[in-house]
Amino acid sequence: MIIRKLHLINFKNHQEKSFEFSPQINCFVGNNGVGKTNVLDALHYLSVAKSFLGNTDLNNIKTDEDFFAIEGEISDGEKENIIKVQMPKEAKKIIKKNDKSYDRIADHIGFLPSVIISPYDSNLISDSGESRRKFLDAMISQTDSDYLFNLIQYQKTVQQRNALLKNFARNRYFDAENLKIYNEPLIKFGTKIFEKRQQFTDSIVPLIQQYYDIISNGNEKVTVIYQSHLQENDFGTLLQENSEKDRMLTYTSTGIHKDDLVFEMNGNSLKKIGSQGQQKSFLIALKLSQMNRIKELTAKTPVLLLDDIFDKLDDTRVSQLIELVNQEHFGQIFITDTNLERTEKVVKKINEESKIFEI
Repeated sequence: MIIRKLHLINFKNHQEKSFEFSPQINCFVGNNGVGKTNVLDALHYLSVAKSFLGNTDLNNIKTDEDFFAIEGEISDGEKENIIKVQMPKEAKKIIKKNDKSYDRIADHIGFLPSVIISPYDSNLISDSGESRRKFLDAMISQTDSDYLFNLIQYQKTVQQRNALLKNFARNRYFDAENLKIYNEPLIKFGTKIFEKRQQFTDSIVPLIQQYYDIISNGNEKVTVIYQSHLQENDFGTLLQENSEKDRMLTYTSTGIHKDDLVFEMNGNSLKKIGSQGQQKSFLIALKLSQMNRIKELTAKTPVLLLDDIFDKLDDTRVSQLIELVNQEHFGQIFITDTNLERTEKVVKKINEESKIFEI
């Protein structure tokens, strides 16, 4: 997949801006605060219809404007496609492919797969399990539309079950049989999600070690462990055993919405024993493993977005990353940096067709 052109209107700090890209390497260079990362975020919107920075859609509309629009021309190897993302202040977000609106935004996910490596990745180590679940879901959703459908249905069912539990508490009564109505869809969708998460995690563990060894030149053993309540018992039994607990808490306390990923180095918590350099190398290895699996499962080469990565790594790790990206043929790459001279040096080392945009 190649992004040929990008046009922005009222997106964050960009009132109107257009780019025509190289099919290989594209660099955005400029001082902090000029909007380099915002361009990467717009590319991320073309891929998964939302910001990688966690901003709400409305917050991405330029101040004092009524909408933002992102348009990209994308080649899938056979034809050119136009993807449009439009967000009015007073209406729902619209995504169009070749001027035809998607019935559901979820139907777009997977058309233009992407992987972002940014300073915000450190949140995967420091934040709660929710961040890691979202990351895992985003990885799998780009390769499996059924997974995304099951996830959406599961989340809706949990919300409905929680609403019923809160209603019981407000009215001071409890109807166990009524609550059981939601157990069947939770079991159906949740079990499928659990199995896919386990399979995907198992598949990337050896890749993470492989990429980590190349990037870090270290001897550490790194791994990812998937943790789920469903590894302890079948979902139906878990729901039955926790029915009284759920009544007391007024929410669903067990299920795949409580899953987590544990990052380990040499059998210990990466968060506790890993240096900053080791943690950064691990996160890059994790993202490159994601790219590898997406490419293998979809036969599409994901777009690689590297945000401010060279300010966060030492020269050795930068060199290892660039060499690895070049060898693995990861496809189209977008880079942001504050240092023009450094960017030109990096691009020259990769020795591929490139464009540098000064923002």
